Amino acid sequence: MSASGEVLVGLAILIGLVGVVLPVLPGVLLIAAAIGVWAFVTGGATAWTVFAVCATLLVASGVIKYAWPGRKLKEAGVPNRSLLIGAILGIVGFFVIPVIGLFVGFVLGVYLSELNRLQTQQTAWVSTKHALKGVGLSILIELFGALLAAGVWLVAALAV
Repeated sequence: MSASGEVLVGLAILIGLVGVVLPVLPGVLLIAAAIGVWAFVTGGATAWTVFAVCATLLVASGVIKYAWPGRKLKEAGVPNRSLLIGAILGIVGFFVIPVIGLFVGFVLGVYLSELNRLQTQQTAWVSTKHALKGVGLSILIELFGALLAAGVWLVAALAV
């Protein structure tokens, strides 16, 4: 692959990393696709091995990002219903207040759902904070896997 092609792949990976932190773009899919294109164009066993390693890291972080925070949220007593309502209001909020509306809507949705369920503001806010910690942990796990995959690609791209 040409140097300009590798720069474009690197740029796509960088945009994917931003998409992991700001869930407006499908970050992990963009990273996997960019590395897949690189492997296809570069060709050879090394490139496809790099793609396999990166894909494994991305899938593993995807599984862990749901399992670990989900277990913590269940232990804290936050029901999936509240997370779903938060997600729905987050999507609505994204269109009402571009970009930050996603976060505002999520927090508001979880809080209102928990207020309805728990009937007191204090316990609803405590539950909402648990949900925010779970989402934060989920983003960090996915970012870690994406950074590992990006690092593996970078080392391979510089070596090939």
